[in-house]
Amino acid sequence: MRAILMGPPGAGKGTQAELLTQHFTIPHISTGDMFRAAIKEQTPLGIKAKQYLDSGALVPDEVTIGIVAERLAQADCSNGFLLDGFPRTAAQADALAKILSDLNIGLDGVVNIELDDKNLLERLTGRRVCKQCTATYHMVFNPPLEPGKCDKCGGELYQRSDDTLETAKNRLRVYNEQTEPLIAYYNEQGLLRRIQGDQEIEKVFHDILDVLE
Repeated sequence: MRAILMGPPGAGKGTQAELLTQHFTIPHISTGDMFRAAIKEQTPLGIKAKQYLDSGALVPDEVTIGIVAERLAQADCSNGFLLDGFPRTAAQADALAKILSDLNIGLDGVVNIELDDKNLLERLTGRRVCKQCTATYHMVFNPPLEPGKCDKCGGELYQRSDDTLETAKNRLRVYNEQTEPLIAYYNEQGLLRRIQGDQEIEKVFHDILDVLE
């Protein structure tokens, strides 16, 4: 199975990626993981990427694409892979197509987990963290027994700055602007598989399997 997993922040992409890679026994390849592995192994591209990251700059496309090519050529990808976080643009999608063509393989599908903004904002802004023991709760999906208090240590719960409504709205806006051309790109190729994310985890998982298998 060779697939790309897409979805906005809060859509449950990480949970589904874990389930899918276990089911198909394939590596879950995220941009961050690729950068860390290349840097750790001190590949020429990894050294280049580290220089950009250390300076706070964005890693340019040619370096990112080179690292993806290195990663997909590794032995553990011979039976498939799940790409997450790459490609992010139509230009990167073109580059990925070239990489796969050079490896003489193709994509089985591009899964896009979709939720409306109202549900996404509820998910993104509902997290609360204990100030003392850092236990995590969600006001809708996993609320504490007593409002504002940690079940484990009784500590005060707070909302992280990156979980506020304004931050969440901005994250979704940026995501939608970035991915709209990419969704159109894969839709035109007949590879896009749309999955409704506002369901139980198991139902989303089985819906993904249905469109991939």
